[in-house]
Amino acid sequence: MDGVGAESREAGEAAAAAATAGDQAETIVFFLVPDFSMISFTSAVEPLRLANRVAGRRLYRWVVASKDGGPVRASNGIGVQVDTGLDRLAPVPGEPLPTVCLVSGVGGERYQDRDVFAWLRRLDRHGATIGALCTGAHVLARAGLITDHRCTIHWENLPGFIEAFPDIDVASDLFEVDRNRFTCSGGTAPLDLMLNRIAGRHGDELATKVSEQCLLDRIRGAQDRQRMPIRVRLGVHHPKLVLAIELMEANIEEPLGQEMLAKYVGLSRRQLERLFRRYLGRTPAQYYLELRLEQARHLLYQTDLPIMNIACACGFVSASHFSTCYRQMYGKTPRAERSEAA
Repeated sequence: MDGVGAESREAGEAAAAAATAGDQAETIVFFLVPDFSMISFTSAVEPLRLANRVAGRRLYRWVVASKDGGPVRASNGIGVQVDTGLDRLAPVPGEPLPTVCLVSGVGGERYQDRDVFAWLRRLDRHGATIGALCTGAHVLARAGLITDHRCTIHWENLPGFIEAFPDIDVASDLFEVDRNRFTCSGGTAPLDLMLNRIAGRHGDELATKVSEQCLLDRIRGAQDRQRMPIRVRLGVHHPKLVLAIELMEANIEEPLGQEMLAKYVGLSRRQLERLFRRYLGRTPAQYYLELRLEQARHLLYQTDLPIMNIACACGFVSASHFSTCYRQMYGKTPRAERSEAA
């Protein structure tokens, strides 16, 4: 991280001078939220570094920031030194605005900071482009900055985001760019986001060369799926079994009965049970229950929804039945799970 810190410090010092010297390099401020995702951060920074290297000139500069200018610890436990705090990042009349990118991660769905929200709103009023990686969409939503914008978030956080912000248009894409907002699902997806930004600003040829430096065989687009296909994820290739699982994943809140599920995939109930036992070692009902409980667990960790609301969102008709099933699978009640997480 020393190289990143050194280059970003240099970028911060050169930003004002470059503006007057006619340097057209784009400045990006990476604001680190505590417990941010290191893989998302480095996947966003490295394509910019490589673009400068391949082009042979400075196309991008970056500044790493925190609220108070102090180091920030990532979710993997590594602390990162930053270049500046919010007090030195206020909009300056007559100077170009940087692009701001929030880097979030574990616990981003609970991040609350009025000073940070006010800073972001102030930048927005001046017309800044503002984006977020991984769970950063939660931060933008709490700051009121994506109410009228389409966004995306990591697939694991998608159910909780939908419950918390039902009126916001959220997708399961790798990344979303909507006017002066961009959001990215996290993991290595920021690499694809930045490659697409490089292509849009400096051409496909440069983006392809940077991609080759990263040993990528292609640049994924915004609509590429976040998760592996079911065939790859579960190692099953029977088309009717894959279709049944897709239907289950799409119908968590109102689970389909086994008779209806079998009818949709063109099998008898007994044939469907044999398929599940052969390939997954359990009945359709058991597998479906596991999917719903996994969804419930995400909601327990990522939202403040009452237990009964979570039960209903995952297809359980009563809190007691939900609690019994949850304890049987995870060894603790939903309430105990939430208390331990808190």
